[in-house]
Amino acid sequence: MEYTQDQKMYAQIVKKAWEDATFKKDLVANPVNAIEQLGYKIDLPQGHTVIVNDQTSEAVTYINIPRQPQLDSLELTDEQLEMVNGGEFVVAIAIGGAFLTGMGVGVAIYAATHQKAE
Repeated sequence: MEYTQDQKMYAQIVKKAWEDATFKKDLVANPVNAIEQLGYKIDLPQGHTVIVNDQTSEAVTYINIPRQPQLDSLELTDEQLEMVNGGEFVVAIAIGGAFLTGMGVGVAIYAATHQKAE
């Protein structure tokens, strides 16, 4: 599985926060500045912010509620269109993607940062 640049960036940010308490503190206090200190340029649309919550406590379970997907404006690739079967695939992308983004991101980051060399 090949990761996008955004996924690689996100994995690096989280890995750094797991390993460096000072970086994690800076990331929570000023996310854009902390991310840019890693060498990434963050261009947020006007009026947008980045909020980082430290969710590393084992005593708390966090649930991220992402914005609702706009299925009317969803565009699929030709490959995805070939996979669509009765419209269920589009809903699965929207719901499954939101769930995996909110709940499985730690597993994805762990996998991305702990791959065995092939």
